[in-house]
Parts: sequence; structure tokens; C-alpha cells
Amino acid sequence: MIIVTGGTGFIGSNLVAALEAKGYEDIVVCDVMGMEDKWRNIAKRELRDIVSPERLFDYLDTHKDKIDAIFHMGAISSTTEQDVDLIVETNIVLSRRLWKWCGKNDKRLIYASSAATYGDGQAGFDDFESCEDLANLRPLNAYGWSKHVFDRRIARELKKGQEPTPKQWAGLKFFNVYGPNEYHKGDQMSVICKLYPQVVAGANAKLFKSHKDGYDDGGQLRDFVYVKDCVNVMLWLYENENVNGLFNVGTGKARSFKDLAEATFAAAEKEPKITYIDMPEMLREKYQYYTQANMDKLREAGYTAEFTDLEEGVKDYVQNYMSKEDDKYL
Repeated sequence: MIIVTGGTGFIGSNLVAALEAKGYEDIVVCDVMGMEDKWRNIAKRELRDIVSPERLFDYLDTHKDKIDAIFHMGAISSTTEQDVDLIVETNIVLSRRLWKWCGKNDKRLIYASSAATYGDGQAGFDDFESCEDLANLRPLNAYGWSKHVFDRRIARELKKGQEPTPKQWAGLKFFNVYGPNEYHKGDQMSVICKLYPQVVAGANAKLFKSHKDGYDDGGQLRDFVYVKDCVNVMLWLYENENVNGLFNVGTGKARSFKDLAEATFAAAEKEPKITYIDMPEMLREKYQYYTQANMDKLREAGYTAEFTDLEEGVKDYVQNYMSKEDDKYL
């Protein structure tokens, strides 16, 4: 049995689909779906159970002899969430309980960290996992901070070696992920998901002007990674249970928002039309102009698959999902 928390969310639902496609059975989703359309992210799946978060640990205890691994993708993932108490309870306390449960019961835990832990990037984008190295990072928002708190807690516990650890553990620092099943995320959707409706409507794509020397308008750089690549990394970890650690998940190649916009126009078979607008004052002090994952550690651990080029990933996303309004879900 495989448990996927956040299994109706963006990355979680893509993982559930991939596990099913690989032939894994007894997949259990734990999530809150609310009154919106998140259920559509798993509408095509064959699931053993759907469990609410408040019932999760009772469910784990009842089925512990059958459980092999937990993929912990569930989180308050909004970088603009203001309720820090809610973030702490969901992103730190729940994660800590799952770590302890997996350690006590000799189960595997693969969990979502975030590139938001790197803050403005001044300390680099190397996926070190020692207490000393992690202490140098300064996240810029409560979401990134919460993920960083948990990463640091794990590092501290591993250093002490006083508590049982999961049979396998891996924390994944996802960079700028895009792809199908993100439609419920509102303002937290990827830029491509926001741009596409403008592109097909014949409007200009709107990108931020640069307010920093050395960067052209629309030239801010991100490590855009296709969600299918993120899932491939998780499947590889599941199939290689001797691999443990904190790992970046990006492409290792930063690309500009202008590149992203042009790829979207090309995928939609439209001529590019881009307008540059002022960045809101409230964002300027916290805005990252550059992110790029160092992928050496994952490669050294044995991961050899190539990552999808931006243009190829955008084309697949646009032509096989977003353009199919009647069936845009994975």
C-alpha cells in the first residue's frame, strides 16, 4: 500500500496517476478537497481509499502492516499565505508526526520540501543537508520557512542519531514546477497556466519589467521543471530504496520568463506578443531574479534520466492538456 498525502493536489495527483500507470495497486490518497474542482485531478484514478487528514493516523495505525511507503506532498503551498499558525500545523507539525510514525514503524517517507527554502539565492542553490549548511539559508516567506524548519529538524535528528528514522527518507526541493492538474491553484498556478488564456484570446502576454541591473525586462530567470520529471524522480526513489537524502528537483538550467512566454505562443501556434508591466512595489524587495538547481547530488545518487526542455514541456502541456477544455486533466 502506498499513501499519498496531498494526492488531489498538483504534484500529488500527477504522482498518483504515474503510480497507477506503473501498475502499483492499493494507492491511498489523503487530502482535503473542499467545494471546488480538485476532485477532477483524481477522477480517472482507481484508488483503494480516500482519507481526510484528521483520520490519517488512525488509518496508518490500522493498516500499518500493509503500508510500504508514504509520499508526503500535502502542504499549505501558497507563498502568500498569511496564517502562519495554519502553516506551522500543516507543514511542520504534521510532517514531524509522519516522520516519527515512519521511523517507529520502519516505513519509507518521501516528502516535498521546496526551492523556496533558498530565499533570495545569495547562499546558492546547493542541496546540502548538514545542520551547518542549512543554517545559512534565509527563506523569504512563511511557506519557505516552514519547509526549511522541517529540513533542519531532520538534519538535527540524523546528526544526533537518537531516534529511529524511516526505512528510506528523501526530501525533494522542487523548483518552479508546471504542468497538468494545477488549475485549482489560483494565483499560485505556474506562469504558463496564467499566460495560456491570454495567448489563445489574442491578447498580449504580460510580464514584469526588470527593476534590477543586469536583467532585461522579462529576463528574470527560473528553473522551470515539468511536473512529469518531478514524478519520474519520485518513482526512481521509490524503486531505489537505498537512496536517502535531501535533493534538488529542477532541470539545472535557468530560463527567462520571456523564453517561457515565447514557448507558450509557439505551442499555441501564435505569433508572440509581449507587454512589460511594472512589478508591484510590495514584491520588489522579495522578488527572486535567478533560481537554478544544482543537480549534481541527484546525479551522483544514480539518477540518469534527462529532464524535459522548456519548449518541449510547454508544448506537451499546451497541446495535450490545456487546449483540451473538455479533458484537460491527467
